[in-house]
Amino acid sequence: MSHDPIRPKTELPRSEGEPARRGPVRRMLRWGGVACVLLIAVVFGGFLFFADSVTTLKPPLDPHADAIVVLTGGYQRIDQAVELLQRGAGKRLLISGVYPSTTRAQIRKMTQAAPEIFDCCVDIGYDALDTIGNAEEATNWIHAKGYKSVLVVTNNYHMPRSLAELAYVDPDTEFVPYPVVNTDLKNSNWFTDPNAMRVMLAEYGKLLFAGARNLTGLFRNPGLRSADGDT
Repeated sequence: MSHDPIRPKTELPRSEGEPARRGPVRRMLRWGGVACVLLIAVVFGGFLFFADSVTTLKPPLDPHADAIVVLTGGYQRIDQAVELLQRGAGKRLLISGVYPSTTRAQIRKMTQAAPEIFDCCVDIGYDALDTIGNAEEATNWIHAKGYKSVLVVTNNYHMPRSLAELAYVDPDTEFVPYPVVNTDLKNSNWFTDPNAMRVMLAEYGKLLFAGARNLTGLFRNPGLRSADGDT
């Protein structure tokens, strides 16, 4: 009785060059996945740091500078800036980014500021369209007046981006933050509030974009009505 010899299994033919392709592709996918995880961790960690710094940001106890700049975006900011001016925290106030149809009289009435201090020491800036424009408009005003230190009044969540834009345009001036606390962020559990979370995420995204734009110089517009030819 004869027995057939045990024959080794034959391997299926491989396409020429297949092993050489599979190794690098797998490594690229693996390292790409690791990079994505690290990027997500960095972005998430950055948001936690941003949120903590914003929600714990407090105004100085004894604010004082050569002048005051308030970036429009809410009447609460302007009220606070006018109060600082009346307290002598700065010699003069610039309200930057006012809509062209808003008159000086309307702003004074809204803030209930004394006419004499408003007439002597408040300037209205109508040229800025956005935060970049605020920085440009404020810098032109600061240099024209010869100021060296300026109190910056804006909402706490808006402060990091405002300071970044101001420092980019005018690195020689000392900018002192005076944050106005957003009502939704007074609660320690703000992260459970959808509106507050939406504001924080949006502002964090804008801050990241601003940082990348200032680093590369790309996609940076003047942010001024005069640059767009508006009247």
